[in-house]
Amino acid sequence: RILDEMLGGRTNERIFCGVSMYFAERFQILSKYPANYKQSGIIPLLDLAQRQNGGWLPVSAMDKVAQIVGSAPSRVYEVASFYTMFNRTKVGKYFIQLCGTTPCMICGSEDIKQTITKHLGIKNGETTKDGLFTLLEVECLGACANAPMIQMNDDYYECLTPETMIELLEACKKGSPPPMGKWGSLPMNGQVSCEGPLGKTSLFDEPGPVPISEGRFDEGKVDPASVKEHMAY
Repeated sequence: RILDEMLGGRTNERIFCGVSMYFAERFQILSKYPANYKQSGIIPLLDLAQRQNGGWLPVSAMDKVAQIVGSAPSRVYEVASFYTMFNRTKVGKYFIQLCGTTPCMICGSEDIKQTITKHLGIKNGETTKDGLFTLLEVECLGACANAPMIQMNDDYYECLTPETMIELLEACKKGSPPPMGKWGSLPMNGQVSCEGPLGKTSLFDEPGPVPISEGRFDEGKVDPASVKEHMAY
């Protein structure tokens, strides 16, 4: 949003060719890395550029990141093409990644897939004509306990049924997807996170801080035999 305001809302391919180093410094990305290791900021810079460009990375954005970190553009292309979190083609406003790996498949991901394709009129890898939705079937997203599930943009929607999937799609069409739950995901059956039907059954108390000796590094070295004690494990 800040970058949008700075550039007058013109975040398209041409803009990334003219963004100054202020682009990176304003978000304090490069300040996290030593001056001679600026290339360590490639991933967070690519993520920022993708978010500013509607969810995908044009070549000009990747070239700008290469210029900021002082690397060859090919090095940035390698990163952008390796990680599936980066999209090198345009995606819809709501990018739906449907998990189709074994736990989700057993729990009904195929029904969810058919519901999405039928309701939106698109197939896997396609985008709706209005540019709202893109569907992509992916491998495990790590929410097996609440299968079947989808990742939509940054958010996880879990414990899906064909009915709740349609409700979610219709809410997105209205521009008001359900807000995330307390733990950063939203099981669509009303449960909290991964709690079972009995609710929370353990971990009721909040653990206190780990005691750490203030002088544990006074000698400037750590004995491997006691490394766990020194590191407060």
